[in-house]
Amino acid sequence: MKARIAVLAGDGVGREIVPEAVKVLKTVAERQGHHFEFVAGDVGGHAIDKVGVPLPQETLSIAKQSDAVLLGAVGGPKWESLEYSLRPERALLGLREQLGLYANLRPAKLYPMLADASTLRREVIEGIDMLVIRELTGGIYFGKPKGIEKLSGGGERGFNTEVYTTEEIRRIAIVAFEAARKRRKKVTSVDKANVLESSELWRRVVTEVQKGYADVALSHIYVDNCAMQLVRNPRQFDVLLCNNIFGDILSDEAAMLTGSIGMLPSASIGAKVGLFEPIHGSAPDIAGKNIANPIATIASAAMMLSYAFGLEKEARVIEQAIVTTLEQGLRTKDIHAEGMKLVGTTEMGDAIVRNLAA
Repeated sequence: MKARIAVLAGDGVGREIVPEAVKVLKTVAERQGHHFEFVAGDVGGHAIDKVGVPLPQETLSIAKQSDAVLLGAVGGPKWESLEYSLRPERALLGLREQLGLYANLRPAKLYPMLADASTLRREVIEGIDMLVIRELTGGIYFGKPKGIEKLSGGGERGFNTEVYTTEEIRRIAIVAFEAARKRRKKVTSVDKANVLESSELWRRVVTEVQKGYADVALSHIYVDNCAMQLVRNPRQFDVLLCNNIFGDILSDEAAMLTGSIGMLPSASIGAKVGLFEPIHGSAPDIAGKNIANPIATIASAAMMLSYAFGLEKEARVIEQAIVTTLEQGLRTKDIHAEGMKLVGTTEMGDAIVRNLAA
């Protein structure tokens, strides 16, 4: 098959980990007879430094004209003093909105050989295999009114609006139930319906959608209890369905259960062009040192092959190459343990490429 892939490395470690994923994709394409065209674009702080905005029109056009987008990470202290609408993170929101990426899929699966890398006891985390599905284009990040205004008596007031429509909830619920059908057939919907009216509607609509999925069990959980249960008994969860802000927070918690946030990929899907990225940030403190873990980005490339192109076999080949590399004892700094071989970003990428043949 032929596909056009937009490559947006972004900032910090994004500029180191994305080339490793591209290297893997090129190798898969060569060995399986596919043709991938890679088109680079500037995004985030890197784009701000070049043209003054985090999401240039040229980059957005590249993304829209591609079959999938591979993204690294954006942001860093260098740009934190900028006016809010011009910060690197606005590029992410802009891409999600412009590409219609309303569903974010974040798998959190423990590689058995990394059980000791987690901060939790082995008996708590063994067997973790969950999928966090986060609504991406609604909720408090996009709701209006929002802003900061001056008060007549002095000081200021900051405000954001948490808002969801029936259709926004319905379509993300369908994604969750469809995903659960391919897994263990269990959806846990996260809300705060005892306090928030938006969550009351969320719970009602999700319950209604479940009637069309009699084979999938549905339960509801308050977000604070869910945060506690992720630490107490994470194996109970299969598919976690979350609104935008709850999913943002809980997916990072789920990631750390598995040993390192540097291990976990994500897929953002919608009407047409999907975006695939690691869930970690730009990590400016380690950028440029060749120590960042590229596995999350490489696993995101595998999700791209599966979700964007339907290349399930090729996706499994990448996933197995990751497992084989870990079984060989290679570790980047974030997952390193005594007795393992410490490798850098490029070394880990090279090892995974070698293991693709296996």
